[in-house]
Amino acid sequence: MNISRIDTPLATTAADAVVVGLFSDVALAGAAADADCATGGLLTKLIERKEITGKRFELTTLLAPPGIAAEQLLVVGLGDRAAYDSGTAYRAAAAASRQLAGKARERVAFFFGDGTAAINEAAVAGAIVGSQGQDLFKAEKKRTPPANLLWAGEANTLRQGQILGESVNLTRRLVNEPPHDMYPESFAEQAEKVAKECGIQIEIWDEPRLQRERCGSLLAVARGSYRPPRLVILRYNGGAKDAPLLAWVGKGVTFDSGGLSLKPPDGMLTMKCDMAGAATVLGAMQAVAKLKLPVNIVGLMGLVENMTGPAAYKLGDVLTARNGRTIEVHNTDAEGRLVLADVLCVTVETGAAKIIDLATLTGACVVALGLDVAGLMTNDQSWCDTVSAAARAAGEPVWQLPMFAEYDEQIKGEVADIKNVGEGRWGGAITAAKFLEQFVDKKPWTHIDIAGPAYNEKPKPWTDGGGSGALVRTLVEVARGWKG
Repeated sequence: MNISRIDTPLATTAADAVVVGLFSDVALAGAAADADCATGGLLTKLIERKEITGKRFELTTLLAPPGIAAEQLLVVGLGDRAAYDSGTAYRAAAAASRQLAGKARERVAFFFGDGTAAINEAAVAGAIVGSQGQDLFKAEKKRTPPANLLWAGEANTLRQGQILGESVNLTRRLVNEPPHDMYPESFAEQAEKVAKECGIQIEIWDEPRLQRERCGSLLAVARGSYRPPRLVILRYNGGAKDAPLLAWVGKGVTFDSGGLSLKPPDGMLTMKCDMAGAATVLGAMQAVAKLKLPVNIVGLMGLVENMTGPAAYKLGDVLTARNGRTIEVHNTDAEGRLVLADVLCVTVETGAAKIIDLATLTGACVVALGLDVAGLMTNDQSWCDTVSAAARAAGEPVWQLPMFAEYDEQIKGEVADIKNVGEGRWGGAITAAKFLEQFVDKKPWTHIDIAGPAYNEKPKPWTDGGGSGALVRTLVEVARGWKG
Protein backbone atom coordinates (compact mmCIF):
# COMPACT_ATOMS: atom_id res chain seq x y z
CA MET A 1 0.00 0.00 0.00
CA ASN A 2 1.33 3.43 -0.97
CA ILE A 3 0.36 6.20 1.44
CA SER A 4 0.47 9.86 0.48
CA ARG A 5 -0.88 13.25 1.45
CA ILE A 6 -3.85 14.77 -0.41
CA ASP A 7 -3.23 18.17 -1.96
CA THR A 8 -6.61 18.60 -3.70
CA PRO A 9 -10.02 19.65 -2.37
CA LEU A 10 -12.47 16.91 -1.45
CA ALA A 11 -14.79 17.58 -4.39
CA THR A 12 -12.06 17.26 -7.02
CA THR A 13 -10.00 14.43 -5.48
CA ALA A 14 -9.86 11.57 -7.95
CA ALA A 15 -10.46 8.34 -6.02
CA ASP A 16 -12.55 5.19 -6.00
CA ALA A 17 -13.93 6.34 -2.65
CA VAL A 18 -13.75 9.36 -0.38
CA VAL A 19 -14.28 8.96 3.38
CA VAL A 20 -15.50 11.72 5.70
CA GLY A 21 -16.29 11.66 9.40
CA LEU A 22 -19.54 13.00 10.84
CA PHE A 23 -20.25 13.94 14.47
CA SER A 24 -23.64 13.19 15.95
CA ASP A 25 -24.17 16.33 18.02
CA VAL A 26 -22.68 19.33 16.18
CA ALA A 27 -23.34 21.17 12.95
CA LEU A 28 -21.58 20.00 9.82
CA ALA A 29 -18.02 21.27 9.73
CA GLY A 30 -14.71 20.56 8.05
CA ALA A 31 -14.71 17.78 5.46
CA ALA A 32 -18.34 16.87 6.18
CA ALA A 33 -19.38 20.47 5.43
CA ASP A 34 -17.28 20.40 2.25
CA ALA A 35 -18.98 17.21 1.14
CA ASP A 36 -22.39 18.64 1.93
CA CYS A 37 -21.66 21.79 -0.06
CA ALA A 38 -20.28 19.87 -3.04
CA THR A 39 -23.35 17.62 -3.17
CA GLY A 40 -25.85 20.48 -2.93
CA GLY A 41 -26.80 19.82 0.70
CA LEU A 42 -27.25 16.06 0.35
CA LEU A 43 -25.82 15.26 3.78
CA THR A 44 -28.05 17.85 5.41
CA LYS A 45 -31.10 16.29 3.81
CA LEU A 46 -30.11 12.78 4.91
CA ILE A 47 -29.48 14.01 8.45
CA GLU A 48 -32.87 15.74 8.56
CA ARG A 49 -34.52 12.51 7.45
CA LYS A 50 -32.46 10.60 10.05
CA GLU A 51 -30.92 8.41 7.35
CA ILE A 52 -27.57 9.46 8.81
CA THR A 53 -27.15 9.99 12.56
CA GLY A 54 -23.40 10.27 13.10
CA LYS A 55 -23.43 7.66 15.86
CA ARG A 56 -20.12 5.93 16.36
CA PHE A 57 -19.03 3.60 13.56
CA GLU A 58 -22.23 4.04 11.53
CA LEU A 59 -21.34 3.66 7.84
CA THR A 60 -23.39 5.20 5.02
CA THR A 61 -22.36 4.72 1.40
CA LEU A 62 -23.44 7.24 -1.24
CA LEU A 63 -22.77 6.01 -4.77
CA ALA A 64 -21.96 8.45 -7.59
CA PRO A 65 -22.41 11.47 -5.30
CA PRO A 66 -23.27 14.62 -7.25
CA GLY A 67 -20.55 17.26 -7.36
CA ILE A 68 -17.81 14.89 -6.19
CA ALA A 69 -15.21 13.34 -8.49
CA ALA A 70 -14.94 10.12 -6.45
CA GLU A 71 -17.09 7.13 -7.38
CA GLN A 72 -18.54 6.93 -3.88
CA LEU A 73 -18.70 8.89 -0.65
CA LEU A 74 -18.51 6.92 2.60
CA VAL A 75 -19.74 8.75 5.69
CA VAL A 76 -18.58 7.29 9.00
CA GLY A 77 -20.10 8.25 12.33
CA LEU A 78 -17.76 9.67 14.99
CA GLY A 79 -20.23 10.01 17.86
CA ASP A 80 -20.30 13.04 20.16
CA ARG A 81 -17.70 15.69 19.43
CA ALA A 82 -16.65 16.02 23.09
CA ALA A 83 -16.00 12.27 23.35
CA TYR A 84 -13.96 12.07 20.14
CA ASP A 85 -10.56 10.65 21.07
CA SER A 86 -7.80 8.46 19.66
CA GLY A 87 -9.72 5.26 20.35
CA THR A 88 -12.82 6.45 18.49
CA ALA A 89 -10.76 7.83 15.60
CA TYR A 90 -8.81 4.57 15.30
CA ARG A 91 -11.93 2.39 15.25
CA ALA A 92 -13.99 4.69 13.03
CA ALA A 93 -11.28 4.92 10.37
CA ALA A 94 -10.72 1.16 10.66
CA ALA A 95 -14.44 0.48 10.21
CA ALA A 96 -14.54 2.59 7.05
CA SER A 97 -11.36 1.03 5.71
CA ARG A 98 -12.58 -2.49 6.48
CA GLN A 99 -15.77 -1.94 4.50
CA LEU A 100 -13.95 -0.48 1.51
CA ALA A 101 -11.40 -3.30 1.57
CA GLY A 102 -14.19 -5.71 0.69
CA LYS A 103 -13.13 -5.26 -2.93
CA ALA A 104 -9.93 -4.23 -4.69
CA ARG A 105 -9.61 -0.45 -5.07
CA GLU A 106 -6.90 1.67 -6.60
CA ARG A 107 -7.31 4.90 -4.58
CA VAL A 108 -9.11 5.60 -1.31
CA ALA A 109 -9.02 9.11 0.15
CA PHE A 110 -9.67 9.98 3.80
CA PHE A 111 -10.67 13.47 4.92
CA PHE A 112 -10.42 12.84 8.66
CA GLY A 113 -8.75 16.00 9.93
CA ASP A 114 -11.17 17.00 12.71
CA GLY A 115 -8.90 16.34 15.67
CA THR A 116 -5.49 16.80 17.25
CA ALA A 117 -2.35 15.43 15.67
CA ALA A 118 -2.50 12.45 18.05
CA ILE A 119 -6.11 11.71 17.11
CA ASN A 120 -5.39 12.01 13.40
CA GLU A 121 -2.36 9.74 13.77
CA ALA A 122 -4.60 7.12 15.42
CA ALA A 123 -7.07 7.43 12.55
CA VAL A 124 -4.33 6.79 9.98
CA ALA A 125 -3.23 3.73 11.93
CA GLY A 126 -6.82 2.49 12.11
CA ALA A 127 -7.32 2.85 8.37
CA ILE A 128 -4.25 0.70 7.74
CA VAL A 129 -5.29 -1.94 10.27
CA GLY A 130 -8.92 -2.08 9.12
CA SER A 131 -8.00 -2.93 5.55
CA GLN A 132 -6.01 -6.01 6.55
CA GLY A 133 -7.88 -9.28 7.18
CA GLN A 134 -6.92 -12.44 9.02
CA ASP A 135 -7.37 -14.71 5.99
CA LEU A 136 -3.66 -15.28 5.41
CA PHE A 137 -4.17 -18.56 3.55
CA LYS A 138 -7.39 -18.04 1.59
CA ALA A 139 -7.17 -18.10 -2.20
CA GLU A 140 -9.77 -15.33 -2.36
CA LYS A 141 -9.14 -12.70 0.30
CA LYS A 142 -12.04 -11.05 2.09
CA ARG A 143 -9.99 -7.88 2.54
CA THR A 144 -7.81 -6.18 -0.06
CA PRO A 145 -5.95 -3.06 1.09
CA PRO A 146 -6.18 -0.23 -1.45
CA ALA A 147 -3.18 0.21 -3.71
CA ASN A 148 -3.03 3.88 -2.68
CA LEU A 149 -4.26 5.42 0.56
CA LEU A 150 -4.59 9.19 0.37
CA TRP A 151 -4.93 11.34 3.48
CA ALA A 152 -5.76 14.97 4.12
CA GLY A 153 -3.44 16.07 6.89
CA GLU A 154 0.05 16.89 8.02
CA ALA A 155 2.75 14.74 6.45
CA ASN A 156 4.50 13.81 9.72
CA THR A 157 1.20 12.71 11.26
CA LEU A 158 0.61 10.51 8.23
CA ARG A 159 4.08 8.96 8.51
CA GLN A 160 3.74 8.23 12.21
CA GLY A 161 0.25 6.78 11.79
CA GLN A 162 1.54 4.55 9.02
CA ILE A 163 4.32 3.23 11.28
CA LEU A 164 1.84 2.50 14.06
CA GLY A 165 -0.65 0.80 11.75
CA GLU A 166 2.00 -1.38 10.14
CA SER A 167 3.39 -2.34 13.56
CA VAL A 168 -0.07 -3.32 14.82
CA ASN A 169 -0.50 -5.39 11.66
CA LEU A 170 2.84 -7.10 12.31
CA THR A 171 1.57 -8.19 15.72
CA ARG A 172 -1.76 -9.30 14.22
CA ARG A 173 -0.05 -11.34 11.51
CA LEU A 174 2.23 -13.13 13.97
CA VAL A 175 -0.77 -14.04 16.14
CA ASN A 176 -2.79 -15.19 13.12
CA GLU A 177 -0.07 -17.49 11.79
CA PRO A 178 -0.88 -21.18 12.34
CA PRO A 179 1.15 -22.92 15.04
CA HIS A 180 2.88 -25.23 12.57
CA ASP A 181 4.45 -22.08 11.06
CA MET A 182 4.78 -19.95 14.20
CA TYR A 183 6.86 -21.75 16.82
CA PRO A 184 9.76 -20.62 19.02
CA GLU A 185 12.47 -20.87 16.37
CA SER A 186 10.41 -19.26 13.61
CA PHE A 187 9.25 -16.45 15.91
CA ALA A 188 12.90 -15.78 16.75
CA GLU A 189 13.62 -15.62 13.01
CA GLN A 190 10.84 -13.04 12.59
CA ALA A 191 12.40 -11.03 15.41
CA GLU A 192 15.77 -11.21 13.67
CA LYS A 193 14.20 -9.85 10.50
CA VAL A 194 12.60 -6.94 12.34
CA ALA A 195 15.84 -6.21 14.19
CA LYS A 196 17.82 -6.11 10.96
CA GLU A 197 15.31 -3.86 9.21
CA CYS A 198 15.04 -1.45 12.14
CA GLY A 199 18.61 -1.33 13.43
CA ILE A 200 17.80 -3.04 16.72
CA GLN A 201 20.36 -5.19 18.55
CA ILE A 202 19.24 -8.78 19.04
CA GLU A 203 20.40 -11.66 21.19
CA ILE A 204 18.80 -15.11 21.05
CA TRP A 205 19.29 -17.72 23.75
CA ASP A 206 18.86 -21.27 22.48
CA GLU A 207 18.12 -24.30 24.66
CA PRO A 208 21.74 -24.98 25.73
CA ARG A 209 22.15 -21.30 26.65
CA LEU A 210 18.90 -21.36 28.62
CA GLN A 211 20.20 -24.39 30.50
CA ARG A 212 23.49 -22.66 31.28
CA GLU A 213 21.56 -19.59 32.42
CA ARG A 214 19.52 -21.68 34.91
CA CYS A 215 16.12 -20.93 33.35
CA GLY A 216 14.61 -24.06 34.88
CA SER A 217 11.04 -22.80 35.02
CA LEU A 218 10.84 -21.87 31.33
CA LEU A 219 12.65 -25.05 30.26
CA ALA A 220 10.20 -27.23 32.16
CA VAL A 221 7.27 -25.90 30.14
CA ALA A 222 9.16 -26.55 26.91
CA ARG A 223 9.99 -30.19 27.72
CA GLY A 224 6.81 -31.66 26.27
CA SER A 225 7.46 -30.34 22.74
CA TYR A 226 10.02 -31.33 20.15
CA ARG A 227 10.24 -27.61 19.30
CA PRO A 228 13.11 -26.18 21.37
CA PRO A 229 12.51 -22.95 23.33
CA ARG A 230 14.05 -19.56 22.72
CA LEU A 231 14.57 -16.34 24.64
CA VAL A 232 14.78 -13.27 22.39
CA ILE A 233 16.32 -10.06 23.74
CA LEU A 234 15.97 -6.89 21.64
CA ARG A 235 17.76 -3.68 22.55
CA TYR A 236 16.81 -0.33 21.05
CA ASN A 237 19.22 2.43 22.00
CA GLY A 238 17.71 5.71 20.90
CA GLY A 239 18.61 7.67 24.02
CA ALA A 240 21.80 8.71 25.75
CA LYS A 241 24.06 5.96 27.05
CA ASP A 242 23.27 6.84 30.66
CA ALA A 243 19.53 7.27 30.08
CA PRO A 244 17.25 5.00 32.12
CA LEU A 245 16.29 1.71 30.50
CA LEU A 246 12.65 0.69 29.99
CA ALA A 247 11.84 -3.03 29.74
CA TRP A 248 8.97 -4.73 27.92
CA VAL A 249 8.45 -8.46 28.49
CA GLY A 250 6.15 -10.69 26.44
CA LYS A 251 4.78 -14.17 27.00
CA GLY A 252 5.40 -16.25 23.88
CA VAL A 253 3.69 -19.61 24.22
CA THR A 254 3.35 -20.28 20.51
CA PHE A 255 0.83 -23.04 21.16
CA ASP A 256 -0.74 -24.03 24.46
CA SER A 257 -2.33 -27.46 24.66
CA GLY A 258 -2.50 -27.12 28.43
CA GLY A 259 0.16 -29.78 28.81
CA LEU A 260 -0.89 -32.76 30.90
CA SER A 261 -3.66 -30.53 32.35
CA LEU A 262 -5.07 -30.80 28.85
CA LYS A 263 -7.45 -28.16 27.52
CA PRO A 264 -10.74 -29.25 25.92
CA PRO A 265 -10.88 -28.83 22.11
CA ASP A 266 -12.94 -25.64 22.25
CA GLY A 267 -10.47 -24.07 24.62
CA MET A 268 -7.47 -25.19 22.58
CA LEU A 269 -8.68 -24.01 19.17
CA THR A 270 -7.44 -20.43 19.49
CA MET A 271 -4.29 -21.20 21.49
CA LYS A 272 -2.04 -20.11 18.66
CA CYS A 273 -2.77 -16.67 20.18
CA ASP A 274 -0.97 -17.48 23.43
CA MET A 275 2.13 -15.75 22.10
CA ALA A 276 0.32 -12.43 21.70
CA GLY A 277 2.32 -10.83 24.51
CA ALA A 278 5.57 -11.52 22.69
CA ALA A 279 4.06 -10.41 19.38
CA THR A 280 2.91 -7.15 21.02
CA VAL A 281 6.41 -6.46 22.30
CA LEU A 282 7.90 -7.12 18.86
CA GLY A 283 5.36 -4.88 17.13
CA ALA A 284 5.98 -2.07 19.61
CA MET A 285 9.77 -2.41 19.30
CA GLN A 286 9.44 -2.05 15.52
CA ALA A 287 7.28 1.07 15.94
CA VAL A 288 9.63 2.73 18.44
CA ALA A 289 12.66 2.09 16.22
CA LYS A 290 10.96 3.40 13.07
CA LEU A 291 9.68 6.45 14.95
CA LYS A 292 13.25 7.00 16.17
CA LEU A 293 12.12 7.81 19.70
CA PRO A 294 14.92 9.12 21.98
CA VAL A 295 14.66 6.33 24.55
CA ASN A 296 16.44 3.11 25.51
CA ILE A 297 14.23 0.02 25.58
CA VAL A 298 14.93 -3.67 26.04
CA GLY A 299 12.29 -6.13 24.85
CA LEU A 300 12.36 -9.74 26.05
CA MET A 301 10.24 -12.58 24.68
CA GLY A 302 10.12 -16.04 26.24
CA LEU A 303 9.15 -18.56 23.54
CA VAL A 304 7.95 -22.13 24.15
CA GLU A 305 5.34 -24.67 23.11
CA ASN A 306 3.33 -26.28 25.91
CA MET A 307 2.71 -29.83 24.74
CA THR A 308 2.11 -33.33 26.11
CA GLY A 309 5.15 -35.26 24.88
CA PRO A 310 6.80 -38.05 26.89
CA ALA A 311 9.12 -35.59 28.64
CA ALA A 312 6.33 -33.16 29.58
CA TYR A 313 6.50 -31.65 33.03
CA LYS A 314 4.05 -33.07 35.53
CA LEU A 315 1.75 -32.05 38.35
CA GLY A 316 3.75 -32.30 41.53
CA ASP A 317 7.06 -31.40 39.89
CA VAL A 318 9.19 -28.84 41.71
CA LEU A 319 10.96 -26.34 39.46
CA THR A 320 13.79 -23.97 40.27
CA ALA A 321 13.62 -20.58 38.59
CA ARG A 322 16.64 -18.47 37.69
CA ASN A 323 16.49 -16.47 40.92
CA GLY A 324 16.47 -19.65 43.01
CA ARG A 325 12.76 -19.62 43.91
CA THR A 326 11.29 -23.12 43.94
CA ILE A 327 7.86 -23.72 42.42
CA GLU A 328 5.37 -26.55 42.94
CA VAL A 329 3.48 -27.38 39.74
CA HIS A 330 -0.21 -27.77 40.51
CA ASN A 331 -1.46 -27.17 36.96
CA THR A 332 0.52 -27.46 33.74
CA ASP A 333 -1.98 -25.14 32.05
CA ALA A 334 -0.74 -22.32 34.26
CA GLU A 335 2.41 -22.31 32.17
CA GLY A 336 2.71 -18.70 31.03
CA ARG A 337 3.70 -17.49 34.48
CA LEU A 338 6.39 -20.18 34.61
CA VAL A 339 7.85 -18.91 31.34
CA LEU A 340 7.69 -15.29 32.47
CA ALA A 341 9.29 -16.10 35.82
CA ASP A 342 12.69 -16.72 34.25
CA VAL A 343 12.30 -13.97 31.64
CA LEU A 344 11.53 -11.44 34.37
CA CYS A 345 14.64 -12.56 36.25
CA VAL A 346 16.73 -11.90 33.14
CA THR A 347 14.97 -8.56 32.73
CA VAL A 348 15.95 -7.45 36.22
CA GLU A 349 19.57 -8.26 35.39
CA THR A 350 19.52 -5.93 32.35
CA GLY A 351 19.39 -3.01 34.76
CA ALA A 352 16.00 -1.82 33.55
CA ALA A 353 14.57 0.98 35.68
CA LYS A 354 10.95 -0.11 35.18
CA ILE A 355 9.19 -3.12 33.66
CA ILE A 356 5.97 -3.84 31.80
CA ASP A 357 5.01 -7.41 30.99
CA LEU A 358 2.19 -8.43 28.65
CA ALA A 359 0.61 -11.85 28.55
CA THR A 360 -2.52 -13.71 27.56
CA LEU A 361 -2.22 -15.05 31.07
CA THR A 362 -5.59 -15.98 32.55
CA GLY A 363 -9.15 -16.75 31.61
CA ALA A 364 -9.95 -15.30 35.03
CA CYS A 365 -9.11 -11.83 33.72
CA VAL A 366 -11.63 -12.33 30.89
CA VAL A 367 -14.25 -13.36 33.45
CA ALA A 368 -13.51 -10.22 35.46
CA LEU A 369 -13.22 -7.64 32.69
CA GLY A 370 -14.67 -9.15 29.52
CA LEU A 371 -13.16 -9.48 26.08
CA ASP A 372 -12.31 -5.85 25.37
CA VAL A 373 -10.50 -4.67 28.51
CA ALA A 374 -6.98 -5.57 29.62
CA GLY A 375 -6.20 -5.99 33.32
CA LEU A 376 -3.45 -4.01 35.05
CA MET A 377 -1.69 -5.23 38.18
CA THR A 378 1.33 -3.60 39.77
CA ASN A 379 3.74 -3.26 42.67
CA ASP A 380 4.15 0.48 42.06
CA GLN A 381 1.05 2.69 41.81
CA SER A 382 2.82 5.61 40.17
CA TRP A 383 4.15 3.39 37.40
CA CYS A 384 0.75 1.79 36.89
CA ASP A 385 -0.82 5.26 36.64
CA THR A 386 1.67 6.11 33.88
CA VAL A 387 0.80 2.97 31.95
CA SER A 388 -2.91 3.57 32.43
CA ALA A 389 -2.59 7.16 31.19
CA ALA A 390 -0.76 5.94 28.09
CA ALA A 391 -3.56 3.46 27.40
CA ARG A 392 -6.15 6.24 27.72
CA ALA A 393 -4.17 8.41 25.32
CA ALA A 394 -4.09 5.54 22.82
CA GLY A 395 -7.76 4.82 23.33
CA GLU A 396 -7.17 1.24 24.49
CA PRO A 397 -9.31 0.23 27.51
CA VAL A 398 -7.55 -1.10 30.62
CA TRP A 399 -8.61 -1.52 34.25
CA GLN A 400 -6.55 -1.97 37.39
CA LEU A 401 -7.10 -4.94 39.68
CA PRO A 402 -5.94 -4.96 43.33
CA MET A 403 -2.74 -6.57 44.56
CA PHE A 404 -3.48 -6.83 48.27
CA ALA A 405 -1.01 -8.76 50.42
CA GLU A 406 -3.73 -11.26 51.31
CA TYR A 407 -3.42 -12.75 47.83
CA ASP A 408 0.19 -13.76 48.56
CA GLU A 409 -1.09 -16.40 50.95
CA GLN A 410 -2.83 -18.21 48.10
CA ILE A 411 0.37 -19.04 46.22
CA LYS A 412 2.46 -20.23 49.16
CA GLY A 413 3.69 -23.78 48.64
CA GLU A 414 3.86 -26.72 51.03
CA VAL A 415 6.81 -28.49 49.41
CA ALA A 416 8.43 -25.53 47.63
CA ASP A 417 8.50 -21.75 48.09
CA ILE A 418 5.44 -21.08 45.96
CA LYS A 419 2.97 -22.90 43.72
CA ASN A 420 1.87 -21.93 40.25
CA VAL A 421 -1.85 -21.50 40.98
CA GLY A 422 -3.88 -19.97 43.78
CA GLU A 423 -6.58 -21.52 45.95
CA GLY A 424 -9.35 -22.60 43.63
CA ARG A 425 -10.87 -20.44 40.92
CA TRP A 426 -11.19 -17.18 42.79
CA GLY A 427 -9.04 -14.17 41.98
CA GLY A 428 -7.08 -16.12 39.40
CA ALA A 429 -5.82 -13.11 37.44
CA ILE A 430 -4.50 -11.53 40.63
CA THR A 431 -2.86 -14.65 42.06
CA ALA A 432 -1.12 -15.11 38.68
CA ALA A 433 0.20 -11.55 38.96
CA LYS A 434 1.25 -12.22 42.55
CA PHE A 435 3.25 -15.17 41.24
CA LEU A 436 5.03 -12.93 38.71
CA GLU A 437 5.77 -10.37 41.41
CA GLN A 438 8.07 -12.92 43.01
CA PHE A 439 10.50 -12.48 40.10
CA VAL A 440 10.81 -8.70 39.61
CA ASP A 441 13.05 -8.09 42.64
CA LYS A 442 10.90 -5.14 43.76
CA LYS A 443 11.58 -3.20 40.55
CA PRO A 444 8.66 -0.93 39.54
CA TRP A 445 6.57 -3.31 37.45
CA THR A 446 3.17 -3.38 35.82
CA HIS A 447 1.63 -6.59 34.51
CA ILE A 448 -0.92 -6.36 31.68
CA ASP A 449 -3.18 -9.37 31.22
CA ILE A 450 -4.33 -9.16 27.59
CA ALA A 451 -6.19 -12.49 27.49
CA GLY A 452 -9.41 -10.72 26.47
CA PRO A 453 -8.49 -8.05 23.91
CA ALA A 454 -5.53 -9.76 22.22
CA TYR A 455 -7.68 -12.04 20.08
CA ASN A 456 -11.11 -11.45 18.53
CA GLU A 457 -12.99 -14.70 18.16
CA LYS A 458 -15.59 -12.84 16.06
CA PRO A 459 -15.27 -9.83 13.75
CA LYS A 460 -16.13 -6.34 14.94
CA PRO A 461 -17.15 -3.34 12.83
CA TRP A 462 -13.54 -2.13 12.75
CA THR A 463 -11.64 -5.40 12.49
CA ASP A 464 -11.83 -8.97 11.31
CA GLY A 465 -11.54 -11.78 13.83
CA GLY A 466 -8.17 -13.07 15.00
CA GLY A 467 -5.25 -11.12 16.38
CA SER A 468 -6.11 -7.53 17.30
CA GLY A 469 -2.71 -5.96 17.96
CA ALA A 470 -4.09 -4.58 21.22
CA LEU A 471 -1.69 -2.59 23.41
CA VAL A 472 0.97 -2.01 20.73
CA ARG A 473 -0.07 1.64 20.59
CA THR A 474 -0.18 1.85 24.39
CA LEU A 475 3.42 0.69 24.65
CA VAL A 476 4.45 3.30 22.09
CA GLU A 477 2.67 5.98 24.17
CA VAL A 478 4.60 4.82 27.23
CA ALA A 479 7.84 5.11 25.27
CA ARG A 480 6.94 8.60 24.05
CA GLY A 481 6.56 9.80 27.62
CA TRP A 482 9.42 7.79 29.11
CA LYS A 483 11.71 9.75 31.41
CA GLY A 484 12.72 6.98 33.79
